[in-house]
Formats: sequence, structure tokens, C-alpha cells
Amino acid sequence: MARDICLRQLAGRPRTRVELARALTRRGISAEVATAVLDRYDEVGMIDDAAFARAWVSSRHAGRGLARRALATELRQRGVDGDVAKAALGELDDETEAETARALADRKLRATRGEPDAVFRRLVGMLARRGYSPGVAIRAAKEALAAQSAEAAEFAERIDTEALSDAGSDLDRESPLDT
Repeated sequence: MARDICLRQLAGRPRTRVELARALTRRGISAEVATAVLDRYDEVGMIDDAAFARAWVSSRHAGRGLARRALATELRQRGVDGDVAKAALGELDDETEAETARALADRKLRATRGEPDAVFRRLVGMLARRGYSPGVAIRAAKEALAAQSAEAAEFAERIDTEALSDAGSDLDRESPLDT
């Protein structure tokens, strides 16, 4: 029965060992049986948390535009070990993350109307909710605004990116996502 539960879980999408263990516990499978089945699945390669983490980071960054911090939270929620998660997240470099943030800001900007300061706040807020650091979010929003119109470019020129990034980084250090 435990094997069938695991196979059904794995048929939908790849799962971490912790996710499978939780499913087995919910179905009333004893810890000893669960451990034996999960160990066997580990041996034959049906469970691979490292491969899961790499695939998760790649797909969620490309598909949803999530930043490393948001991805780290999702991996932690799925029971991926911290070192395994760190290795998978290491494959996402700063430049790629900044490019993705800018593309998200550009896309959001096309559907956003209003005064440049309100639009700027919306863009930064959207990027922050996706896990981008204040510095990356502010720079991406400023660049997107600057490319939009003369009025928006004038507003963007007045934004002191470094000062805002420094103020935001103080808040960023206190983020519950990093705990």
C-alpha cells in the first residue's frame, strides 16, 4: 500500500522525500514502513531532492519570475535540505535575476496606468512580492519607467536608487523569508 501511495504521488509530478513521507503519514502508514519504502525509492532514483530542487528553481523562475528568496521559501516548504536548495539556487545568477525582474516590470507597466510615483510603487511592490531584493526591484522599476515616456523618464531620473536600496536592505535583513 505504501508503494502505491508513493507511485500515485510521483505520477502527478516529482516530489521530495519529505512530501512523500507526509503523504504516507496522512494515510496512516507506520514510520518504519514509510522509511523502508522511501529508502528503496531513493536507491533506485525515484526520489532525488537535488534534481527536484534544480527543476523547481528553473521552472518557477522561468514561468512565474520568482526570485531566489521566494524560491528558497518554496523549497523549504517542500522539505528540501538547505544545502541542496542553496546549490540549486546557485545556478540562478544575479544577472539573470535582474533581467527577469526588468522583464516582469516591463510587462506589468504595459497594463498599469497612473502617475509615475504610483506606478513606481506598484512595480516595486509586485517585484518584492516575488522575492526580489529592494535594490533589484527599484532598479528594474526605475529602468522600466525611464523607457516608458518622457514624464516617466523625468520621474525615474529623480529616484535615488542607492538611497532607496540601502533603506530597503535594512528591511530586507529583517525579512521572515530568510528565517
